[in-house]
Amino acid sequence: MTDAYDPHRFGRVAVLMGGTAAEREISLRSGAAVHAALARSGVAAEAVDFRGRDDLLALVGSFDRVFIVVHGRGGEDGCLQGALELLGLPYTGSGVLASALGMDKARCKRLWQGCGLPTPAWMPLCADTPFSAVNDALAGPPFMVKPAREGSSLGVSLVTDAASYSAALGAAFALDPLVFAEQYIRGPEYTAPVLHGRALPLVRLEPKRAFYDYTAKYLSNDTVYHCPSGLSAQAEEAAQTLALAAFHALGCAVWGRIDCMRDERGQVWLIEANTVPGMTEHSLLPMAARQAGIDFDALVLGILATTLATEKRA
Repeated sequence: MTDAYDPHRFGRVAVLMGGTAAEREISLRSGAAVHAALARSGVAAEAVDFRGRDDLLALVGSFDRVFIVVHGRGGEDGCLQGALELLGLPYTGSGVLASALGMDKARCKRLWQGCGLPTPAWMPLCADTPFSAVNDALAGPPFMVKPAREGSSLGVSLVTDAASYSAALGAAFALDPLVFAEQYIRGPEYTAPVLHGRALPLVRLEPKRAFYDYTAKYLSNDTVYHCPSGLSAQAEEAAQTLALAAFHALGCAVWGRIDCMRDERGQVWLIEANTVPGMTEHSLLPMAARQAGIDFDALVLGILATTLATEKRA
């Protein structure tokens, strides 16, 4: 084992999981897996169910660094990252700005559009935006309705008519006051995991539902994951190059995922970024890492090791 990966160099590590967002249960599962991997590697790690300010203040003087596995708002949106920088605690993953941009799908899409990167057409919605206006703007139906700042496809709906549009608005606005509609891309969905500046093998998703929603991600056992993706080497490399451009445009670091769709013409469209990807038994980044020859324990330890270079970031 190299000196950089000597478990004693990390000191005491807090694995922050849970949070108070809608993705809490998934985060607890991810955190438990990360904590177990660190323990197997000999790291002095402790699982911390993060719920707010008091849990943060308790880290000071007790831990030397933090592995963030809190998904969603309050953990993946820059708030936790900023607090840890003020506390002087090194942490895993992207910094404040990249985390905030990655969490806000609408602003993320604005940035990608400004960089000339392909992302489906979209429009912000109000609670009274008429179905006809969205239908005309996005050449639908179908089209998607999404809360801007949720993950795991929570509150995301595929709209096929005026009735489903009304239900979609209710589901999205129940989770976030910022909601948008997005052009529907016909074709398979892929995810491009990124690790240490390198795009890992793509994963092609084959849900048995209308789209890759929360149920398909975490509750169903019939979703099929293809890794290798089945794309030609040239098509896979082109998608990986695009994903890296999207990742770096946001200023993301260390690890993450870029989700995308590939239409019938072979055009890849950027959908969203994930700066604290899931680490459960269904999660996609560990799957791609295995395909690249990186087992789960090595994946987790390698991510943690990046905090050694950022100890003086705050």
